[in-house]
Amino acid sequence: MSEVVHLAGPSRRGPGLEELVGRVSRGDQQAFEQVYDAVVGPVLGLVRRILRDPAQSEEVAQEVMVELWRTAARYDRDKGTVMAWVMTLAHRRAVDRVRSAQAAADREQKAAALGHSTAFDEVAEQVESRLEREQVRRCLRGLTQLQRESVNLAYYRGCTYREVAELLGVPLGTVKTRLRDGLIRLRDCLGVTA
Repeated sequence: MSEVVHLAGPSRRGPGLEELVGRVSRGDQQAFEQVYDAVVGPVLGLVRRILRDPAQSEEVAQEVMVELWRTAARYDRDKGTVMAWVMTLAHRRAVDRVRSAQAAADREQKAAALGHSTAFDEVAEQVESRLEREQVRRCLRGLTQLQRESVNLAYYRGCTYREVAELLGVPLGTVKTRLRDGLIRLRDCLGVTA
């Protein structure tokens, strides 16, 4: 059954959509205008139901109409009506847009997740640093009280040897000896080669 397009009101019948699409396939711009007027409303309605975004819906509807102009020769009346063919084009195009938008969102989400994840080398470095700190603490506990105090003041608080001597109330030479002996014991405990 041939579809009929009413161009000038209900009393005047024009050529059917099949005939118009046949003319469009041969480059007839006036026939395309008639087909456009007949199908653009239903196409836009279908696309809008799928996309829900008016701006994107209008864009996709225009893409469908351009595709109709370019591929009119592919219409096969044995496979269905012109309207069914055009609506299939519209549905496919709208679904493609949804999939494309979802894929883009997924890519952005993955990129954001990768940007926030800690790299393996960073994790390994943090673990190694923590283990080294724990080993230094263990080795510091192996020093005498006087050696530990001297090392803490000189290396962790940044005091000079003279300031360490004043704080501990011992001669400068004694502080130097304690620090040298304490550092040698730390080196041996930590397994550092000189």
